[in-house]
Amino acid sequence: MAQKMTDDQWRAFVSHGTRTGKLSTVRADGSPHIAPIWFLIDGDDLVFNTGKDTVKGRNLARDGRVALCVDDDKPPFAFVVLQGRAEISEDIDEVRRWATRLGARYMGEERADEFGKRNGVPGELLVRVRIDKVLAYASVSD
Repeated sequence: MAQKMTDDQWRAFVSHGTRTGKLSTVRADGSPHIAPIWFLIDGDDLVFNTGKDTVKGRNLARDGRVALCVDDDKPPFAFVVLQGRAEISEDIDEVRRWATRLGARYMGEERADEFGKRNGVPGELLVRVRIDKVLAYASVSD
């Protein structure tokens, strides 16, 4: 039987290794748009970068509602869904700082600066989502 994760458990789960998130944003017609992202948890916030002119960047500028799903696709399976509202910043220093931190998580410390420079440029956004709701379950198939 599925077991609800504690706050510490879901935070450890989503922060483990290089698990990506599947981010859902709201299109202008109300339909969902889903894209994989690199992300970090910063306190009670979800943080990621995206391009200002991407579908998700445009969606977030218009409607900040988001949901992010992180899952383990191996038995006994687990998942976490985070929901909240996004705030967008174009502060290039912040964009670069977080792009570097994201690069460190997903590509390793030795390539962090490379990804910070590549993704911390004008036209990129820093997205910070205050997490309002968490659904988190482990051992789904048990």
